[in-house]
Amino acid sequence: MKIDPNSKADLSAQIATAIRDAIISGALIVDERLPSEAELSETFKVSRSTVREALKRLAAQSLIRTQRGAFGGAFVNRLSYEDAYGQHITTSTLLLGMNDVAFDTACEARFALERACADLSAKRRTADHLATMRVETLRQGQPGLSDEAFCASDVAFHRALVDGADNPVMSYQLAGAVEAMQPLMNMITFTARNREEIVRLHTCIADAAEARDGTAVSEALAKLESYTKTLAQSVFAARAQTAAK
Repeated sequence: MKIDPNSKADLSAQIATAIRDAIISGALIVDERLPSEAELSETFKVSRSTVREALKRLAAQSLIRTQRGAFGGAFVNRLSYEDAYGQHITTSTLLLGMNDVAFDTACEARFALERACADLSAKRRTADHLATMRVETLRQGQPGLSDEAFCASDVAFHRALVDGADNPVMSYQLAGAVEAMQPLMNMITFTARNREEIVRLHTCIADAAEARDGTAVSEALAKLESYTKTLAQSVFAARAQTAAK
């Protein structure tokens, strides 16, 4: 593990990257104890405070864990898909918000990714996944449901569809699409959307999933994408008219 002391990059960030690369490459294995702060300080020729900052960076990424006591220290963590969901969602949300991604671009990506798991979800979904979709569809039709609650229910519906594919890698990749993009799209279109139409489309998706018809699931998702884009266009047009006055 090496760093470039002449680089303009922060030394603690360089150390964190070097250790992370060692973990990814397998040079440091799961549950292996890292060298002590003093040893790392000597290895990288930096102060212990710099090493400590690097370890904090790695801990924040759930790549290492620390233990106290005589047999304590920093250990390589076993990162689970569940642990990674939150970071992935946060990163995706920030990426979309900070880079002003066009609505159509986000919408296109989100539904293309979801359609990619339609066949697997139709084949593998469990009774629990289907029950979640049905319950959330019923909740979305309740009078007086707030926009925030509707948005949360919408996310839960699509999360169940995605998780029905029974593929943790796909679930992880789609976490950003469903749980970061979907709320953004909901909050843009909520003023124009017809909840009855969304409930109808969600019912079509659930019916297709129950029938184990992946093609029908994909077709219903395509209709939902088209409807969502149409809503967004009407919202943006209304905003443009208001701004022009």
